Amino acid sequence: MSRDVEYSRSQGAPTINDVAALAGVSKKTVSRFINKSPLMSPETRDKVSAAIERLGYVPNPQARALALRRNFMIAMLHDNPNAQTVLNFQKGVLSAIKDTELALAVRPVDRTSSDLLQDIESFLSKQRPLGVLILPPVSERDDIVELCKRLDVEYIRIGSTALDTPEHCVASNDREIVRQLVTALLDKGHRDIGFVRGPDGFRSPVEREAGFRDAFAAAGIAPPEHLISKGSYRFESGLRAGHELLGRADRPSAIFASNDEMASGVLHAAHELGVCVPDQLELVGFDDTATASHVWPPLTTVHWPIEEMGRLAAMKLVPGFLGDVLTRGELSQVVVPSHIVERATAKLS
Repeated sequence: MSRDVEYSRSQGAPTINDVAALAGVSKKTVSRFINKSPLMSPETRDKVSAAIERLGYVPNPQARALALRRNFMIAMLHDNPNAQTVLNFQKGVLSAIKDTELALAVRPVDRTSSDLLQDIESFLSKQRPLGVLILPPVSERDDIVELCKRLDVEYIRIGSTALDTPEHCVASNDREIVRQLVTALLDKGHRDIGFVRGPDGFRSPVEREAGFRDAFAAAGIAPPEHLISKGSYRFESGLRAGHELLGRADRPSAIFASNDEMASGVLHAAHELGVCVPDQLELVGFDDTATASHVWPPLTTVHWPIEEMGRLAAMKLVPGFLGDVLTRGELSQVVVPSHIVERATAKLS
């Protein structure tokens, strides 16, 4: 057998048949090993591994993809107005798959389009990814999940709260961390706390507003409804809300904006109106994007672990391609907790 294998190798690169012959197993068994199938005994797995190492065999990605009827890529669907959020999530995904032969295909979609489902179906059918990562707010649509199931495409939903069963979602704890943040402001004596809400059509503004109200309820204080302003997660809406709230005779002594872009807009409005931050106004954002540390004074904010969420989501989506990186407990993890980052616009400790 060894002479046959050596003769085969002399004719060119080793093949899957050479590996099967040397290991004393079938070609199908070698294929199962290459595709990280759990349906193998440790003894068989060790024999195939030793044969591959001895021969220097390198699996053909195209052949593997053909066998799986999938391309060696994972897809990412998003319709998010915050480009930094998308980039940070993408960074986390790429960190998870960097040592694999997997690629990432990013697909922007329009959640308001009547052709949304048709467009997604066309994309998934043509690209044939191993699985798809779905960012909010499109991750909140059950019809997209049903489409993935019908097409037999694995999926992970990303959200500000759990949107699915543990194996199909990764979430942050937005409601709880905002409750902690606003409680810290209340403990400092603030009562007139302004709130710049996020846009309709997202779950995150709902969760963050719930946390805001939870803090007031726990303190036995009515929330200041007149100091709640609606935003769009964009700088301009924060600037408008800042002028609206700080232009009042009964202006707030602190403001929580639902993301850093809007908090930066509020900060800009404060500068324009001559309101000193943090002496006359304490200001807190959410996300901990680069914006938070680039403005002056730097923003106290919530670190939203979107990069960590991207990494965990990718690892849960294609664990077989990443070796034994995650434990069973980590594969069932849903929540990646946020934390408060204290800078100059508010002192909470």
